[in-house]
Amino acid sequence: MHVVVVGATGNHGSSLVRRLSRDPGIDAITGIARRLPALELDKVTWRTADIARDDLVPLFEGAGAVVHLGWLIQPGRDEDTTHAVNVEGSRRVFEAAARAGVPRVVYASSVGAYSPGPKDRRVDESWPTDGIPTSFYSRHKAAVERIIDSFEAAHPDVNVIRMRPGLVFKREAATQIRRLFVGPFLPSPLVRRALVPVVPDLPRLRFQAVHTEDLAEAYRLAIVREEASGAYNVAAEPVLDPRQLGRELGAARMPVHGGLLRALAGATYRLRLQPTEPGWLDLALGVPIMDTSRAERELGWEPRRTAIEAFQELFDGMREGAGYDTPPLDPQTSGPLRVRELLTGVGQTSK
Repeated sequence: MHVVVVGATGNHGSSLVRRLSRDPGIDAITGIARRLPALELDKVTWRTADIARDDLVPLFEGAGAVVHLGWLIQPGRDEDTTHAVNVEGSRRVFEAAARAGVPRVVYASSVGAYSPGPKDRRVDESWPTDGIPTSFYSRHKAAVERIIDSFEAAHPDVNVIRMRPGLVFKREAATQIRRLFVGPFLPSPLVRRALVPVVPDLPRLRFQAVHTEDLAEAYRLAIVREEASGAYNVAAEPVLDPRQLGRELGAARMPVHGGLLRALAGATYRLRLQPTEPGWLDLALGVPIMDTSRAERELGWEPRRTAIEAFQELFDGMREGAGYDTPPLDPQTSGPLRVRELLTGVGQTSK
């Protein structure tokens, strides 16, 4: 099988192409990204494309599956740009796959597509996917879910699979995640367990995570298993909450009002001290806890790492300035003393 991976150099994609290259049933992989990496992998051919404007049909022709991972988190201050890639770009990927005669499309949706839901019980893939209105990321994920609904009705011959993971962590993604969500002003040596005195304790601060390598295996199974279809929640145990995080970091739990925390996030965002707009907090507090039994039952998926282990890797990787040899993950992208982040503006760069 020939597999095309759109967004092949980021957190998800870099693990997926490595996993596919080791699968004897995969003959060839085309990795598509905005910028070519220096990375060389067996069976992988790299191509550049912008999903918002380039002709994608020639890149998809002859593929047995297209995996769509392309997405912009930044520039969070420019929703016209992120919408053009995330929503309209996704529409163009699906339409190009249909015109190229691709029989299977696997799309990276997210827990962020879900409407507000419970934190004290789990919901399956039938929970509404109307998003969290105050989060641009969630609005975009929900909009693409509606695009897929229409696409499936118009193209019943294309098998569309929606993967809905929780937070996705690995050591090699630490620099990118720090750049996208924390910004340039946090010194890496300060990211130590002993230097985290407290964690905020909010009743709805409960979320799920999965190691990127385990998520890559879920994608691989969705690609190669003919019976795979529909949506799959993907996350590892345990659910992370202030108690778990406090124990892991050796930090005390500090009760805090959600409104105060959101105001602090909004103030630091407006002052350009960090790039995470307050809608991300609304997203974290709003989305439900997912039931992952369908992926386990129908795909035979089982994570090898716990959610705590995935978080530990990310935390330690941020202290080490860890990265990977692809442009989105490469620590050199930030420049000496993170000067490129500062010059492009906190919350502005799309790199």
